[in-house]
Amino acid sequence: MAKIRQDHEQPESIEKWGWKYHHLGIPTNEIMPNESYIPQFKLFVAGFNESPFGIEWMRYEKGSPVNTIIQTRPHIAFEVKDVFHELAIHNFNVISEPNSPTDKIKVAMIEHNGAIIELIEFVKTN
Repeated sequence: MAKIRQDHEQPESIEKWGWKYHHLGIPTNEIMPNESYIPQFKLFVAGFNESPFGIEWMRYEKGSPVNTIIQTRPHIAFEVKDVFHELAIHNFNVISEPNSPTDKIKVAMIEHNGAIIELIEFVKTN
């Protein structure tokens, strides 16, 4: 029988798996202050650098190649040590295979009970 988490306990992903909260991504149709554009995703992002809570606003252009579910639902992102390892040891519903938006980051998106979760790995370079 699965253990029921108590109010004061951290989620299993943090407590046992060692994941760290990184940000909350919120889709919007509004133009936000200080947007940055990511052309390969036809995506504007804003807020992350200024938010003490890691809130990131995401505004997608028509024709964005990003999965529609990611474009329309908020997601929570966790930093992990190895994206491929986490996907290999857990039976996740992967909705966006691991990819590298920059040479220093690997990300994958999963869905769990209707919620979208981003796994983000920061690649260490020497």
